[in-house]
Amino acid sequence: MNAPRRLVIHLRDSRPAWSIPEWAVDRIRAALPDGWEAVEVDAPADGRGDGGGALPDDVLQAVRGAEVYLGFGVPGEIVRAAPTLRWAHTASAGVGGALRDLADSGIVLTNAAGIYAEPMADTVLAMMLHFARGLDFAVRAQAERRWDKEPFDDVESPVRELSEGTVGIVGLGGIGRAVARRAAALGMRVVASRRAGGEGPDGVEVLHGDDALRRLLPRADYLVVTVPHTAETEGLIGARELALLPEGAVVINVARGAVIHEEALVDALRAGRLRGAGLDVFAREPLPHASPLWTLPNVLVTPHVSGASHRFWRRQTDLIVENIRRYASGGPLRNTVDKKAGY
Repeated sequence: MNAPRRLVIHLRDSRPAWSIPEWAVDRIRAALPDGWEAVEVDAPADGRGDGGGALPDDVLQAVRGAEVYLGFGVPGEIVRAAPTLRWAHTASAGVGGALRDLADSGIVLTNAAGIYAEPMADTVLAMMLHFARGLDFAVRAQAERRWDKEPFDDVESPVRELSEGTVGIVGLGGIGRAVARRAAALGMRVVASRRAGGEGPDGVEVLHGDDALRRLLPRADYLVVTVPHTAETEGLIGARELALLPEGAVVINVARGAVIHEEALVDALRAGRLRGAGLDVFAREPLPHASPLWTLPNVLVTPHVSGASHRFWRRQTDLIVENIRRYASGGPLRNTVDKKAGY
């Protein structure tokens, strides 16, 4: 009798909201064809995906002989312990660490691109409104118990209506499209830069070509960065790019901290050229205690939580179950990562 083909579920996390619920495990088990087994590992996953430390023995034991691995990242130890691995799925959107060990392998890598798009787009919208409607002024005054209307009544007040502005989206993937839909629905002008060809959602002007970013920046009252972190996008937004933004622009980053040159952003914020910055990601995380971003009055800091949502596991499980069916039938998997492009 042949041994069952094995799928390993390594989606337990020390943070309760990110640890796979039992109903999701049951759905994954039920989706497996005859002749398959699902082995769940209870050891917490840390989401690093870079092989930066030893994994528990029970995880390595489970993946030996496995054909499919579901985890937060794909640590190098997993790849080395499972020469039979054919498909690995990371429940994260970023795949940078996993590519070091998977780039030259025959293992198909899928990710959770799009799973986080809706809550992240909601966060972007909240950050835009925070600065557009002067909530930063109100929060500071409330903390000091001051009834202060001056920032709102001043002739030169930066308080605006969203429909007055243009949002420039750098990267028109799942997150960028979700942001674009919201912005367009609120009457904003939407322009986006995109590496690949193709059209955007209705009401979105898409710029292509090597100079797309340079053409986008002078038009962006709200610059929203949603590109993946790759060798090409590291430091994509630096001092030169920030200087091209209109005076009073707002910068919002929900991508990765390394995409924006942090020191250049701090300089631009201190100089007063920018209205503000909404930042969910940083060059170093947790954000160091000494970082000036904590105390700059025109910065909104969230601790890399823009993707948090109670609907996360519903979307993630739907994707995994669909891909199990596709894998079993020999079909193409959704969210297959282009290993050369890095996303």
